[in-house]
Amino acid sequence: MTASRAGFDALHVQDVSRLYGRRRALSHVTLSCRAGEIVGLFGPNGAGKSTLLGVCATMIRATAGRVLYGDREARELGDALRGRIGVLGHDLFLYGDLTARENLEFFGRLYDVPNRRSRIAAALEHARLTDRAGDPVNRFSRGLRQRLALERALLHDPALVLLDEPFTGLDDESAAQLAVRLRALRDAGAIVLMATHDFDTADGLVDRAACLLAGRMRAIPAGSDRLRERYRRALTEASPTAPAASSAFAPGAASARHADD
Repeated sequence: MTASRAGFDALHVQDVSRLYGRRRALSHVTLSCRAGEIVGLFGPNGAGKSTLLGVCATMIRATAGRVLYGDREARELGDALRGRIGVLGHDLFLYGDLTARENLEFFGRLYDVPNRRSRIAAALEHARLTDRAGDPVNRFSRGLRQRLALERALLHDPALVLLDEPFTGLDDESAAQLAVRLRALRDAGAIVLMATHDFDTADGLVDRAACLLAGRMRAIPAGSDRLRERYRRALTEASPTAPAASSAFAPGAASARHADD
């Protein structure tokens, strides 16, 4: 179902590096994500998580390596690829002078979303903003804007969902609702790659976990203990001269969910 709807059912990052002048933001990163799973991306600030998401979103060009959407690169898929990707980043891409409904209407037209009126109504309901639909977004708190921006990113039913700190500004109830939303996306066959520092929420939500450290991929081993502890071990065991432990995220690697899910 996913492949016919979207044209691809996997994302493969292959030996990708990204340089900014002499600074290496990504170094030989390999990662694969498949339809119907949530992959969590962890690491310290400045580790390269946002850069990797930007490369996957086609917003940043890799210096070396390649990204495959299924078995094709972005240049082969053309402009249609961006219509299959939903991105929620630090910039929420909302217009403050427009109302919540007008923002969704704008992006719905941009992506030529079918059944736009009903899809927008459903998006407002998912965001729990139906009663604020006519309010300008510049009157919203960060948490309300975050909820609206997520629905903006999902309005066109993307096959690949890229989320950069999606729990920012959310209270406990909203974070729990977001987790439910992400599980529904996974169950519907989306590919979800999420960078987050929220270990408590991610534990039991992500199917696999990857770690970036100074632009290099590190393995976070599966196990029965908490994700935060496994992440800490991955950082402690990593050394500056050690090769990137990316084989666990290569095509064909096991994708079993955590034992404590």
